[in-house]
Amino acid sequence: MRHRLSRLLAVAAVGALVALPLAPATAVETTTIKPVADVTPDRAATQAAQSDQAAQAGEAEAQADQVLTFTASASVSAYASAPTTAAAGPTTIVFENSTATGNNIGMSHTLTFDTGTPGYNQDVTLDILANPLDANGGRYEAEVNLTPGTYRYFCAIPGHGTMVGELVVTEGGGGDDTTAPTVTADVAGDQNDEGAYIGSASVSLAADDGDGSGVESVEYDLDGAGYTPYTAPVVLDEPGTYMLEYRATDVAGNVSEPEMLHVTVVAPDGEDATPPVVTAEVTGDLDADGAYVGSGTLNLTARDPGSGVAGIEYDLDGAGWAAYTTPVVVDTPGKHTVAYRATDRAGNVSEPGSATFTVVEAPPVDETAPTVTAQVTGEQDEDGAYVASATVQILAEDAGSGVETVEYNLDGDGWTAYTDPVIVDVTGAHEVSYRATDAAGNTSGPGSVELVVVDGQDPPDTTQPIASAQVDGDQDDEGAYLGSATVTITARDDESGVAFIEYALDDTAFREYTGAVEVTEPGSHAFAYRATDNAGNVTRTGTLRFDVARGAIDACPVSDERPTVILGNKDSKVTNYDTGNGCTVADLLDADGGWVSHSAFVSHVQQVADQLDDADVLTAQEVTKLVRAARQSDVGR
Repeated sequence: MRHRLSRLLAVAAVGALVALPLAPATAVETTTIKPVADVTPDRAATQAAQSDQAAQAGEAEAQADQVLTFTASASVSAYASAPTTAAAGPTTIVFENSTATGNNIGMSHTLTFDTGTPGYNQDVTLDILANPLDANGGRYEAEVNLTPGTYRYFCAIPGHGTMVGELVVTEGGGGDDTTAPTVTADVAGDQNDEGAYIGSASVSLAADDGDGSGVESVEYDLDGAGYTPYTAPVVLDEPGTYMLEYRATDVAGNVSEPEMLHVTVVAPDGEDATPPVVTAEVTGDLDADGAYVGSGTLNLTARDPGSGVAGIEYDLDGAGWAAYTTPVVVDTPGKHTVAYRATDRAGNVSEPGSATFTVVEAPPVDETAPTVTAQVTGEQDEDGAYVASATVQILAEDAGSGVETVEYNLDGDGWTAYTDPVIVDVTGAHEVSYRATDAAGNTSGPGSVELVVVDGQDPPDTTQPIASAQVDGDQDDEGAYLGSATVTITARDDESGVAFIEYALDDTAFREYTGAVEVTEPGSHAFAYRATDNAGNVTRTGTLRFDVARGAIDACPVSDERPTVILGNKDSKVTNYDTGNGCTVADLLDADGGWVSHSAFVSHVQQVADQLDDADVLTAQEVTKLVRAARQSDVGR
């Protein structure tokens, strides 16, 4: 039996509901819902239900040629199954949320068609709420009329927001096509020996869908500008390198995976009068003074949108120009200057640029294991035995890469990480072995101490020592210590007395404290400390946290501090700003340097001024003034 609903249909059983709020018939497709009846124990009722279902099935088959089945389970993140494509026309929608589809906890779900989000078909209103325990066992059918386009469906129950999908409807039978089209690209134009296109390139796209539903559209995306419908060959007639993505969609809504094409266009011979642009970058490990440890690597790149880059050259410390093919590794200690330039295919040569840096020797490779010692403290009797307990403190030092781990082995029970002094309080003879490993992987040979513990008669000292620490040094406005911080530790114990004090900086192992510790490494630090008395009592570890700021490095100790930037005989009228590292703008432009030509100096001013513009030290107007003053000056003439 079919139920036509005008505004709202609700079927409630065991807390389940089927609801269909419908808009006026002129605005949306009126939807018919058919709950599928449960089978009952009564034979007559069963036969009647089966007859009714058969009649319903016959009527549905007469009205709709396709059936789309959506299922839900105990999951709240996705439907168990759902169709992705369909053909336009009368359709039977089946929604089942039952134990048969995996819902064994009685959870309700809805199948709701979205009629409020722009860009989707909004001509079918469907809102089915189903529960495995309702009167229909969680299975419902609805008769709808689908039109070409995309429908969005979702579960409207709060918390089920990720249960969402799209149904693409095509005109006339695209529902069986699940294979995306194939797309090919062909580039036409004259090429040079490097494969670049001279003057222009024309990219033609073609798509084929085989025996599927047919190609609906072809799109392309040029340099990330967004996809555009392809209607004619794409002409690239400006020098440069282009990235073109392309894809196709068939009538069934299948979209091909994007393909990518790179095309380089250069200017025709004789039309390029602009030299290449060269950039340099020096990489490597820096020390606190800004020098490269072990080596510095110069990386050069050049670009030329006209005829293209023909080659790059460099000159290391005046040794003469050499072809640049791979990054230049400079590992000789000292100060170095590397000049560089590039030539394009039209013969234009860039003005030389330069990079200056310093290389210092790398520290030697650590091949020496740490040194480890052990100290035993505690009350001893006349025979040297320890009364009640003994405390074993292990200390490790490594002047190379630093101590990584310290371990101990008590009476052969196996190696254990040493983090606190070892307290031995079991009467009898004992042996404590110990070893340490540094950050380079060198492990010391094991050492050992032997001791005897006997019962004690007098009340032992069970009170921990008292330890404190403080940090001293000059601080900046944010509280960071400038250049270095000095940490001092004090401890006292009024009973057995302090045996030793230990500290650990950041992630290093604990070591014995013998005097104030100076911390110079820039950054954030955690300084841990503790004390042990002669009875073996250890304080709770305390921690100081502080920052050390890098000391100011004056890169230009002899600086041009005139109020404006003066280039030779020309005052640019631009303020001579401090660039932040002790150098002024005039220092960086270096008008008093030994310039080989006037044009080299002008090129240098242009490059440095552009960098200061990027760093917000100069404005674009000030850059223009500086370049104009450089051109009018007598520097390099």
